[in-house]
Amino acid sequence: MPKPRIAIVSPFIDKRHGTERIVAEGIERLSSECEIHVYSNRVEDLDLKKITWHRVPRLPGPHLFGYMWWFLANHLWRWYDRHFRNLVPEMVYSPGINCFDADAICVHVVFARLLESVREEMRLSNNPVSAWPQIIHRRVYYRLIQFLEGRVYPKSDPPLAVVSRNVAKHLDHYYGRTNQVCVVYKGFDLSRFNPHVRASLRPGAREAVGLAKNDFVLLLIGNGWKNKGLPCLLKSVGLLRDSRLVVFVAGQDNPAPYQAVIDRNQLGGRVHFLPPRPDVEFFYAAADAYVSPSIEDAFALPPAEAMACGLPVITSRNNGGSEMISHGSDGVILEDPEDVRTLAEWIRKLLDNTDFYNSLAANAARTAQKFTSENSTSDMEVLFEQVRLGRRKRRSSQREGSPANK
Repeated sequence: MPKPRIAIVSPFIDKRHGTERIVAEGIERLSSECEIHVYSNRVEDLDLKKITWHRVPRLPGPHLFGYMWWFLANHLWRWYDRHFRNLVPEMVYSPGINCFDADAICVHVVFARLLESVREEMRLSNNPVSAWPQIIHRRVYYRLIQFLEGRVYPKSDPPLAVVSRNVAKHLDHYYGRTNQVCVVYKGFDLSRFNPHVRASLRPGAREAVGLAKNDFVLLLIGNGWKNKGLPCLLKSVGLLRDSRLVVFVAGQDNPAPYQAVIDRNQLGGRVHFLPPRPDVEFFYAAADAYVSPSIEDAFALPPAEAMACGLPVITSRNNGGSEMISHGSDGVILEDPEDVRTLAEWIRKLLDNTDFYNSLAANAARTAQKFTSENSTSDMEVLFEQVRLGRRKRRSSQREGSPANK
């Protein structure tokens, strides 16, 4: 029997970004059972001997125009392959809004909700004139995605896999979509993310970044640092006035907007902005706790990975990943992501209460074992099989209803 052919449509795939890493790990597991065709501008960290990469050229220039070109070009490339190379997939899968013809979509964020949550942040009157071009570009880009969401999500098809119950609520609120929506929590590779790996990497990681023995590192990973709650974290650390506290922020955002907060809170030399790296477990090994009081996050993967590594985690209720946490037992959930004083109190408790710290860390690692990449991929395989069966039934019904069969 030939393997089922699946086309995966994503602008880029690598293991340095949360959503893309999940897609990459899913491809690795599915490639033994399916014929995988990836339509993408860029593919890294994958064995290209096991998949077929159809490189869609990237258009240089602003992100908005790059995305518009990508959206058009991936349709053209797949149309050509279907009609001239006879590469007809059994199904098309898209992580996010990448095409109109996806048979299944994984929804990582609802842009209508994201746009609402950053409305004040993106007001021109709240920003210097020098930032206006970037803000206008961002607003137009978000509006475009919101428009495309409105063309895709309200339909009864395709099936949608959402990364948290929060995302399911947003789909219902903004698009009235409730049918064929299933929650598939992000999983992670427990062979990479576990307390034993973290312990083995810890001495070298801390030495590599120049940490002292008593430094207590609070880690935050990702892009969109304001949305991840970095301002609240910096203010809380400033409030504590504890020289042991060090903040590591890993990602690709611009650190400049946060310099004023750092200066006001006298945190000079204790906040370090680091570039992302594929071996993200390096950061977890160097850190002592993961802190991300997200303003809005569908399901932030780093807090979950940190839990798997045995790190105490503080996140906000607005992070869909908080659904896997029992507050005070295997993690801490901040109800108000801008509650600086409460966040400072929890950080202080981690610093000074060794029993609480150890209990939170041990319980976090045990909880995380329920959320593996294997489980996540298995859930997606079930979804894929449902899509394939549905398509076969529709073809069969069409054949039976054709004039030749009457």
